[in-house]
Amino acid sequence: MTPEFDPHAPFAPDTQSTWGHWHHAGCGCALHSRRRFAQTLTGVAAASAIPAWAQYGVQVDEASTLSQLVPAEEVEASAAQQYKQMLQQAAQQKALAPDNHPQLVRLRAIAQRLIPFSNSPNLRSTARAANWKWEVNLLGSRQINAFCMPGGKIAFYYGILDQLQLSDDEVSQVMGHEIAHALREHARERMGKSAATRGVIEIGSALLGLGGGGRFLADKGGELLTLKFGRNDESEADKIGLDLSARAGYEPRAGVTLWQKMGSASKGAPPQWLSTHPAGATRIRDLEANIPAVEGLYARADKPAKRFSPPKPSAPAERSQASPDAARDRASGA
Repeated sequence: MTPEFDPHAPFAPDTQSTWGHWHHAGCGCALHSRRRFAQTLTGVAAASAIPAWAQYGVQVDEASTLSQLVPAEEVEASAAQQYKQMLQQAAQQKALAPDNHPQLVRLRAIAQRLIPFSNSPNLRSTARAANWKWEVNLLGSRQINAFCMPGGKIAFYYGILDQLQLSDDEVSQVMGHEIAHALREHARERMGKSAATRGVIEIGSALLGLGGGGRFLADKGGELLTLKFGRNDESEADKIGLDLSARAGYEPRAGVTLWQKMGSASKGAPPQWLSTHPAGATRIRDLEANIPAVEGLYARADKPAKRFSPPKPSAPAERSQASPDAARDRASGA
């Protein structure tokens, strides 16, 4: 392992990210090379043509109009700024993997297979995705974590690859799920719903003359609405992740083994109704129900010519230092 990167660094961004439960949240040459890689991914996505047989797959609903309450340009610009700051902070802490790190090479190879299918008509992705400058980076941390910010900014924490010993097929499920959040603008939609809910609560409180207790109940009601909305996002992202992975030539049934591993790592999950994400058993059942819709896509897809291995497992003593809260969170949501 190169001295410039510590895969088990206790890295955590200084500022809390706003992009969801997996989204907790340098060297000039390294950052320049990352920009070149982003340009390559953008070209791949823009130049890809979808064959006729690939027009099928999972079905998703039209996106909510609530997202229109928040300008997409502002959301993506804010995400890009936070992502850049996170990479700089990680580099300072020796927690940013160099471009030649085997696991980063692996992540980028998988991303290059998934991203060209982001414009599949059945996914109803935002049209803005065609012009995104995609980026993929690996952060040194024991946390079981990964995310894709608006605008196509992807990051994996080393812990999710190490602790779960993910296969390429399982990595593609994680990455496809996170990409789905960005393609469907779930963060922007949640921000729009939050703004709308806050406005209704304030108007209702004023009309009804609610005091502190009434406002507290109104606020909790707004939170429950958000919780239910979040679970729908996660279920939709699971479906789209299955679809993207199958089109890219990755085994869709890996979605089931992925969440079985998540459940083992969590050692229990919060009740489904109080979680922003489906319970593990519910999630696996829903994935199994959607696999038939993508089996044909997988059967006809070009399979990866090169397969990668997960990182060498860390010593048990090192694994025991991983945050149990992070593992529990990962099993209950993406």
